[in-house]
Amino acid sequence: MKAELLNISTGKAKPFTLSDDIFSLEPRKDILNRVVRWQLSKRQQGTHSVKTRSEGSYSKSKIYKQKGTGGARHGDRNAPIFRKGGVYKGPKPRDHSHDLNKKFRRLGIKHALSSKILSGKTVFIEDLKSKFEKTKDLVKIFDMYGWSNLLIIDDQENAKDLSKFTKRLSNRDVLSVNGINVYDILRREHLVITSAALKQLEEKLQ
Repeated sequence: MKAELLNISTGKAKPFTLSDDIFSLEPRKDILNRVVRWQLSKRQQGTHSVKTRSEGSYSKSKIYKQKGTGGARHGDRNAPIFRKGGVYKGPKPRDHSHDLNKKFRRLGIKHALSSKILSGKTVFIEDLKSKFEKTKDLVKIFDMYGWSNLLIIDDQENAKDLSKFTKRLSNRDVLSVNGINVYDILRREHLVITSAALKQLEEKLQ
């Protein structure tokens, strides 16, 4: 697959070839959906909890005798039928995460990248090193190319440095190749990948 590598300083681009096995797949929503659900399930705290009948603070004794009152038959005051009684089969703390095959997760990343390529929102650049000294210098580059909502994927070392500049910028994230994931790729409008990250990415996903 043909693509262009942009030099953000000069604005010039040179052609190069992308791996079809990674960037030219036909995106499948079912695969993307399963991987995103797997990711988000791991983030869910699962700390919600309610008291059951046995955990209520009222007495466990029968509130009145079975017969002769003219009222309905009841047991203790903690029954779910009463106000402030226990909850029947209510939520309890649990782990919401589930397993997903590693090969399937890797396939999800390929489909997410292919989806971004297909949308025309992916840009490959040479690098972002030594292009700026302050956050405002980086913002100027973003504004120049219309990158108001983006994810930058860079190599491990440079991604760590870049994140110091972008941590106060909304809708602009930086990830290393090791941290790349389907959810973050899809939730940002633009995807910017450096040449160093691209090389590592192709090695990782081949």
